[in-house]
Amino acid sequence: MKGLVARLWRMLRGSVQWRVLWLANATFMVGVTGVVRDGEGRMLLLRHRLWPEGRQWGFPTGFAVKGEDFRQTVVREVREETGLDVEPGRLVRLRSGYRLRVEVAFEAQLTGGTLEIDPFEILEARWCTLDDLPQGMQPVHRALALGDETA
Repeated sequence: MKGLVARLWRMLRGSVQWRVLWLANATFMVGVTGVVRDGEGRMLLLRHRLWPEGRQWGFPTGFAVKGEDFRQTVVREVREETGLDVEPGRLVRLRSGYRLRVEVAFEAQLTGGTLEIDPFEILEARWCTLDDLPQGMQPVHRALALGDETA
């Protein structure tokens, strides 16, 4: 039976194989977060308008668009939400298990720009140290701020 399935699979070829795989497996959205730091080591935190009350504080975050390198998602999202320019660094989190979402987080270093928040998505922005993280911060983002990459 396995031999027959293997022969049929090889006969399908390219795009038909991909379509079968796409239909048979979960399709995920990819949420990308940037743990942005300035030259003093402070972290950029945003109060997101569209996030649940009591958990609105977190890092710049958004969804990757089809075909986008996730590091460039960080660059794009930070620029869209804050007007700031960043250089993405190392991957600090990669996790699935959220129904149809995968989460990715990269460190990022401020390189320029002028802080000007997008008022549709962002209510407030502030630079914080570990000692002054705001109340109402997303638990996963708080863990990233504290360096707990397993949370």
